[in-house]
Amino acid sequence: MAVLPFGPVGGEVNLFGHRFDYVIANFDSGLVLFLAAGALAVYGVVLAGWSSNSNFSLLGGLRAGAQMISYELAMGFSVVGVMLMAGSMNFVHIVDGQAGNFWHWYFIPQIVGGLVFFIATIAELNRTPFDLAEAEQELVAGHLTEYSGMRWGMFMFAEYVNMVVVSAVCATLYFGGWRAPLEVLDFIPGPIWLFLKICVFIFLYIWVRWTIFRYRYNQLMSIGWKVLLPLSLANLVVTAIVINVVN
Repeated sequence: MAVLPFGPVGGEVNLFGHRFDYVIANFDSGLVLFLAAGALAVYGVVLAGWSSNSNFSLLGGLRAGAQMISYELAMGFSVVGVMLMAGSMNFVHIVDGQAGNFWHWYFIPQIVGGLVFFIATIAELNRTPFDLAEAEQELVAGHLTEYSGMRWGMFMFAEYVNMVVVSAVCATLYFGGWRAPLEVLDFIPGPIWLFLKICVFIFLYIWVRWTIFRYRYNQLMSIGWKVLLPLSLANLVVTAIVINVVN
């Protein structure tokens, strides 16, 4: 989360006598860094399943690897449209490109890319309906079968930390980040707006988990390769053509 802006560049907050910048790491390729670091998470799941010496755990780890490959492609292509519109891979520049009222946010022109990104993040987080790496009815608990106590707790802790981070990224890419929905509300500090948007996305992730049934594994692969990937590529092509025509 260090690459995400929590407020305007140069802004500071005093906390217990210490001053902190709203932007921790103003990194030019912050979006690429997020995608690269996020892809590393699957190694923990794969190695956990492999090292458990259990067929159920091994199958869960292999499913997680195949799932990551399938949905990471769609996720990567879906955010390229935002890169093109902002002209940068820097999260600060992406938020600056959405300055103004909420109709300037990227979720309107990038509605298809935003939906693809959101669905892909559900698969990346291994949450229902795409939690095929665990699949309690099929694999007992998948890669978690042989874990208990705090070892199991660390996996759950990582899952929910990832959910917070991904929610913050969704809000930053498509919903203005720390910016208020209306300029007249700018008197409310940016971190509060970002926190509220993160809460909304976390609610959506929990709502989806409560509502939608788990897909079969072949359906999971079909959605990734036959639906989300073509949609993300089509969104990228249309975005590139429109930006080229407008400019």
